[in-house]
Amino acid sequence: MAKILYVDDEHDIREVAQMSLELDPDFEVRSVASGAAALAEARDWQPDLIMLDVMMPEMDGPETKRRLQAEPATAAIPVVFITARTQPHEVEELRVLGAVAVIPKPFDPMTLAASVRAHLPRG
Repeated sequence: MAKILYVDDEHDIREVAQMSLELDPDFEVRSVASGAAALAEARDWQPDLIMLDVMMPEMDGPETKRRLQAEPATAAIPVVFITARTQPHEVEELRVLGAVAVIPKPFDPMTLAASVRAHLPRG
């Protein structure tokens, strides 16, 4: 069972993403609404992969990723960014931060789980 943490400040998108990911019977999915909640959930739950919205109030996705990397308990968890900003230079900036992938918003709910599966660490 792969544990996926989905982080997005928009309730509707979180709900659609969680339902989409849960179509895969091998995924256990939790979702939170902020970078701060993501840090706590990641530390306590130890997901196999974190899906992180780029644009969030207070602590955006890139800052959340930096803080995850700075903490030994969460530094090794792979991060996939979810963003509407998909210009090549924007995607490259996210990859430089250590993202294993960037999935464009709006995402296709029918293929989201397969996209995520492709980026899970091989166990």
